[in-house]
Formats: sequence, C-alpha cells, structure tokens
Amino acid sequence: MQQDPTPKPAQSRPGTAPETELMLRGYGLTTAELYYRMPDYRHVLNSFIWQEYDLAPDYPQLFRFIEFWQETIEGPLHSVRFTHRKLIAPGSWRNVVGEFTLH
Repeated sequence: MQQDPTPKPAQSRPGTAPETELMLRGYGLTTAELYYRMPDYRHVLNSFIWQEYDLAPDYPQLFRFIEFWQETIEGPLHSVRFTHRKLIAPGSWRNVVGEFTLH
C-alpha cells in the first residue's frame, strides 16, 4: 500500500495549528491550577499547573482535560482555578509586505 505524499492541511484543533493561527481564530491562553489529593495521603493537598490554547467562554480543552483527569488519574480533584487571556486579537494583527532599512 502506498502512502499519499501530499501534505495535509493543519487541523482546527489546538496543538496541530501554529500558535499565531490559533490566536487569530480567537483562541487565548488558558492556565489552570488543579488542586488534588493523593490516594494514599488524603490530608495532603497537591497542585498541578495546566496550560493550553482554548476558546472562551466554553473552554472545551480545559473541560476535556478535567474529564480525562477524573477518568484516568486516581487523585481526586479538590478544586480548579483558571484564567484566560487573549494574547492577540484579529484587529491588532496586520500583514507587513515589505521592510525598509535606514542607515
């Protein structure tokens, strides 16, 4: 069986598209701090930092990660704090065609 040598376009999911393209499509950087307890030491509260490009206000990547945590990892979640920031907006980007050097 022969593989198709044509390059495939980037998917519309975070992680497969360049960061600038994601930011221009409205994605922002979401940072979450998850507090959890270890199964053997329930009295100790640990933290885990997670960061990904995500879409506000639904945050599909964040909720997908929380579901993954609850299904896969044994440490039960205590709480989650998160923040979201758009680093660039479509109106603040412009394409520069040329460059001039002075001196």
